[in-house]
Amino acid sequence: MSTATATALLRFATAGSVDDGKSTLVGRLLHDSKSVLADQLEAVEHASRNRGQEAPDLALLTDGLRAEREQGITIDVAYRYFATPRRRFILADTPGHVQYTRNMVTGASTAELAVVLVDARNGVVEQTRRHAAVAALLRVPHVVLAVNKMDLVDYAEPVFAAIAEEFTGYAASLGVHDVLAVPISALAGDNVVEPSAHMDWYGGPTLLEHLETVPVGSDPSAEPARFPVQYVIRPQTEEHPDYRGYAGQLASGVLRVGDPVTVLPSGLTSTVAAIDALGRPADAAWAPQSVTVRLADDLDISRGDLLAAGTAPATGKDVEATVSHLNERPLRAGDKVLLKHTTRTVRALVKEISYRIDIDTLEQRSGAEGLNVNDIGHVKLRTAEPLALDDYTDNRRTGSFLLIDPADGTTLTAGMAGEAFATAPAADATDAPDEEDWV
Repeated sequence: MSTATATALLRFATAGSVDDGKSTLVGRLLHDSKSVLADQLEAVEHASRNRGQEAPDLALLTDGLRAEREQGITIDVAYRYFATPRRRFILADTPGHVQYTRNMVTGASTAELAVVLVDARNGVVEQTRRHAAVAALLRVPHVVLAVNKMDLVDYAEPVFAAIAEEFTGYAASLGVHDVLAVPISALAGDNVVEPSAHMDWYGGPTLLEHLETVPVGSDPSAEPARFPVQYVIRPQTEEHPDYRGYAGQLASGVLRVGDPVTVLPSGLTSTVAAIDALGRPADAAWAPQSVTVRLADDLDISRGDLLAAGTAPATGKDVEATVSHLNERPLRAGDKVLLKHTTRTVRALVKEISYRIDIDTLEQRSGAEGLNVNDIGHVKLRTAEPLALDDYTDNRRTGSFLLIDPADGTTLTAGMAGEAFATAPAADATDAPDEEDWV
């Protein structure tokens, strides 16, 4: 629900340019919230002394890879788990380098909040705009602008105000309107967990206070129910001779006994006869519960089918989507791939690379020959079997998919059904290649 409770869970991601102090901020957040074990802190203090530092380098709490420690940068996505009396957290610490943009896409794909860090001395730079664009692309509902290193600009309010105004204006142009700007010093601890004594002109919450109180999730009853079938349970035992249940995790919404449902992509209809949760009957289930659903009719349903209550998504073989390419191997028109959507995997053909998005200017560059690693663009796909895709704007779970290399099973591309940004202008159309026997 949307209230801050002791059992509430917030997934959030951090992003920032190189040397903006992101690892120090994460380390400070963990340290000051008392989420660091004594032996971890002792190891950091020992490593800091070996590097000639008097005070412990809190960045070492997060930069765990040897290459990260040697270079003083973050390379891979690191997930940190911590809790306060008010809330539990899963933090995805993402890299700041341009060549690791794909890692931010991975870390922010399930986040409900993104913390974008900037250096108060440098303000909003190219990488800041890139991170804001990725957050908007992934429909992250809440964004925090953490203006770091305020101690190096004498805690000047005008410096903070100018950066906050520029960033919020840019974010609004991307469709992101829930932005909170917080002036901080990760090194000194100002406004991270404890309020700063140097910035009495700031009357907002500290970073942790905001993380503890920002609305989490949404009202499941306001979303259409989507239940991807993961497994068909048919014990065929003396105790359960006629049991036929469909197991899976509810992707969105609420499913109740008695609800009419549509089975996609077949279009068959039935009614929810029973719901089994943890081996016990239940009257209802809500996302993201894992349950077994039984229907009133014996239908041909298998793994990959989708049970939809309320307004069902359209099904079809033609998919248009915004994608982020994650693999070193380029994605080109004519490529044969596998498309994984929820629990369903089908063959697909890349018909067209409609355009590539210049993530710095948001300009759409049409006629792209392909997408290289870290590129974001728009593609048209043709699948061998119909899919039931929601628009990503409406449903992040059932509006997303992966493109997979059929030869070795490696992930190539992350896809989001629909357009990237509501304000993006239309790109020039390009000729699509002929379809092949692949579909």
